[in-house]
Amino acid sequence: MTTPRRSARRLVRRWWPVALAVPLGAAAGAGYAVVSHPSYAASAYVLVVPQNPGEAATATNFAQAYGRLTGQPQVLAVAAAETGHTLAELETLVSGTTSPDAPMIEITGTGRRAQEAAQTADAVARSLVAFANTSSKDTNVRLVTLAPAAEPDKPTTPSGKLDVAVGAAAGVLLGSLVMTTRRRGGAAAEAVRAPRAAEPAGTPTTPRPRSEGQAAAGSKR
Repeated sequence: MTTPRRSARRLVRRWWPVALAVPLGAAAGAGYAVVSHPSYAASAYVLVVPQNPGEAATATNFAQAYGRLTGQPQVLAVAAAETGHTLAELETLVSGTTSPDAPMIEITGTGRRAQEAAQTADAVARSLVAFANTSSKDTNVRLVTLAPAAEPDKPTTPSGKLDVAVGAAAGVLLGSLVMTTRRRGGAAAEAVRAPRAAEPAGTPTTPRPRSEGQAAAGSKR
């Protein structure tokens, strides 16, 4: 057999777990993209406005605080009644994001339909504005809706290309793990099968030391 063919056979024997796992993982990712339900995301934007000019830093700090309150029950209660979701459901459908440099809050809502995602984001934005403005005399800031959520044109998940790539990457990891396990198992088996070094013929054996009991028994004989 020629050397290139031998090399090819060695490569196949060594790398077949990875070669098998990668297409299987990619196929699993593609299957997930086909059967999973689509999810849409839409974002509404809320601006924190200071009552006194020149207090932009204060407005930014309050934006950070109110952004963390976006998913709290006191904010979501009104929005839950408006959208028909429970508080527990709405907590999983909404997230708030802030910027360290701007007094703005991005409220993202998700749903199985584009219209549902936009309605959820807008409802939570309105609820946050109403909740915050009840304390505007104490905080010296007001919240206003900067931009309502727009219905997205396409779902954010599933993404066919991303799911296939993730599945293929998982296949690489799984195949590498199997290959490493087989290599360690083969090395252990070789170590067990390896013959012990033969002692040279005629080598005198060193007598084992006799115990006191064995020495006494020998003297009696």
